[in-house]
Order: sequence, then structure tokens, then C-alpha cells
Amino acid sequence: MLEDIIKERLRKKKDLENLGRDVYPSKIKRTHLIADALGSFAALAKQKKKVFIAGRVIGLRIQGGVGFADVQDGSGAKIQVVLKKDILADFNVLKNDLDIGDFLEVSGPLFKTQRGEKSVDVKSARIIVKSLRPLPSVWHGLKDVEERFRKRYLDLILNADVKEQLARRSQIVEYIRNFLTKEGFLEMETPILQPIPGGANARPFVTHHNALDADFYLRVAPELYLKRLLIGGFEKIFEIGRNFRNEGIDRDHNPEFTALELYWAYQDYEGLMKFTQGLLKKFIPGKWKTVAFAEVFKKFAGRDWKTAKSGELEEIYKKEVRPKIVEPTFVVDYPESIMPLAKLKENDPALTESFQVIVNGVEIIKGFSELNDPAIQRAQMERQEKSFRAGNPEASRLDEDFLEALEYGMPPAAGLGLGIDRLAALVAKSHSVKEIIAFPTLRPKE
Repeated sequence: MLEDIIKERLRKKKDLENLGRDVYPSKIKRTHLIADALGSFAALAKQKKKVFIAGRVIGLRIQGGVGFADVQDGSGAKIQVVLKKDILADFNVLKNDLDIGDFLEVSGPLFKTQRGEKSVDVKSARIIVKSLRPLPSVWHGLKDVEERFRKRYLDLILNADVKEQLARRSQIVEYIRNFLTKEGFLEMETPILQPIPGGANARPFVTHHNALDADFYLRVAPELYLKRLLIGGFEKIFEIGRNFRNEGIDRDHNPEFTALELYWAYQDYEGLMKFTQGLLKKFIPGKWKTVAFAEVFKKFAGRDWKTAKSGELEEIYKKEVRPKIVEPTFVVDYPESIMPLAKLKENDPALTESFQVIVNGVEIIKGFSELNDPAIQRAQMERQEKSFRAGNPEASRLDEDFLEALEYGMPPAAGLGLGIDRLAALVAKSHSVKEIIAFPTLRPKE
């Protein structure tokens, strides 16, 4: 059936071309987005002003000498266009060769039909894109959830809420960027291809640079490069960009994801917590709780965190503790083994000056007072390197270049990482980050 539909549409395309019609023109005339035309409908209709609109045909009814098409554009709005045989020289061409899914350019004044529907009284019309495949709603429907992600373009055409979610995600990024810029932060860019993966405990993706004949890693985090900028003299910096972690896929994880990393010289984790609440109050309103890691671990895991082996501690926290934290909460003072790049607390060196923002069991932000003692940092990295060589693929690596940079002196600073995908999913009340990533990673089809 699909093959027959495609064959028929190809025939229509050929018919249009034989009539001298360009079904993929480059020059399009459009004076109004549909949403704007509808927003100014009364004034435009009263003036009988001709408008030009262009968009995709999502509904079509042609009988006798009159046709009705529903046209939708990127504004998200749709409008009915009325085609009349006694006005349009190309009426029969449109009647024979126009299909749902095609793009149409029309011009004419706005008016209301006898049923009161806002419409365009079309004086000229032309097909500006001939669609060769039927939309799923016309053919069999786009029902498979994974197919929605594989063919996101169809998902966007058929589901207005998906388009709205992706637009909202873009607005969230814009808001964060503007907020930070107004607060005096400078946006930076750091390498995605890195000779040594670092800045987080995660298994990296590896690639090979042919000209240099050297392996590189897609960054798991920009942290160590942003700290090099702190060492170089920048005091308030951030980066919004892609990170890559060779890990499993679930509702909270995608192998490539967007994150904000921010560093603020002469600030500590407590000051950064206050700043964080100001940054996110637009998206997470209300009062936030603050609770110590030891307290919440005891409450939900049922024991003192010190009784757990260091290699198991983080897993216990992720599986037994964090999922049970529902209200917006700052969990503070994590053990050093979980936050190896954070500054140790003076009154308890087993803990760090650190925090996470947890909402609905999901980590949205991780932040801490940055470790800037080269000796302690070296010891931490050596321990992580030892773990890597013992078979832990997620352990951070020892980075001699970064350690050398740190020996020149990095100012006291606080920093954080914010998961843009997770925040957008939270705002959209989505059950999975896949819903708000335009093209999530999927298993290749056989």
C-alpha cells in the first residue's frame, strides 16, 4: 500500500513538472506567520488586506468547484484556506495533484465562513513542496514509541506538544545563559576531543586522530579545562555544551547530553547554593530543603555510610537513597570518595564541601568548593588512576598537565554542573530525558 501511494505521488509530481510547475522553488512569498495572521485577524479582515501564508497541508477536502485545506506553519497555528474554481486558474491542478503533507503558498484576504471559521479567501495558490510519502496519520499512524524517536521529524509534525517541549528546552538554555551573563559570567568553550578523560567518574568514548596517530576521548566533562582558565585569571566562567559518557541508557541518562558547568573564583559551596536557588527558582519554585548526606543515607539506607565499602557507597546511594528524595532538596557534605574533586571539610576530612540538588529522585545539579591543593589533588588522582588500572573503566585518570597547572595556583573557587536535559524533563513533567532530546541515542536497526 505504501509503495502504491509513493508511486501515485511521483506521478503527480511528474504531472506538475510537465505543466511547467516548479514543485521545489527557492523563492517563497510570505507576509505573515499563521499565528500572527490569526492574532490580527479582525484588523486584517476589515482592511481586506491580502496576506501571503505558507505551510504544510494537514487537512484537505475538495469536492466539485470548492476545496478546503488546513495549512500549518512553524508558529504552531493552522488556518483554513478556501480554494474556488471560479477564482483559481490552477484549481483543477490543485484538485488533482495536491495531497496532505504537501507545502502550499497561498494569498488572499482573510474572512469568516458561514460557520464562523477564520479562513483565507485564496486568490492565488501554488504547491511549493511535493511530499512523496504520506504522513503516518494518513497511512497507519505513528504508534511505536521508539519509532517516534527514530523519526522525530514525523513526531514533530503530528504531536504539537513534542514541538512545544523542545522549544521550551531551548528557552531554558537561553534563560540560563542570559541569567549568567547578567551576573558577570563569561561563556567559554573547551575541547571535546581530549587526550586524557577527566572531570567525572565515567567511561569515555575513544576515537583515533589519523593525522596525529593518537587516541583521543570525547570529553566526559569540561571541568579540568575550565579550571585551567581559572588558573589563567578568569574568575566567573561557564560553558553549556555536550558531554559524552559510554554508559547505559535509561530515563535519566543518554550517552551524549547537554550540561552547564560553572566556576566562580573566591566563592564557596554555601554561597553557590544560594546562587543556584536564584538561578533555578523560575523552574523549581517553592522552598528547598537542606539535609546532610549522612542523615539522608541513614534514613533511607538504614545504616551509617561509614560501614559501606568505598566501592559500594555510591551505588547504594544511587539505588537506595537518591530515588526516595522527592521534594527539591540540597543534599550536602558528601563523602570524599564520591566527590574526589571537592575540597575537604576542615572539621571532618572524610567529608567534602559539596552539594547536589535532587528533585523527584533525580540529580539535577552537583556542586562543591573546588579542590585547589596540588598535593591532595595528586593523591586523589593517583588513587583514581590505581582504580582504573585495577579494572574500573569509570575511574578518572591522572592528568599530569592539569596537576602542573594547579601547582601555579588556582584561586579558591566553587563550581557546579547542571544537567540541561534533566532540568528540561523536570519542567516538562516528562518521564524520560528522551522526550526532550530532539534525537536521543537508540540501538541501530538491524
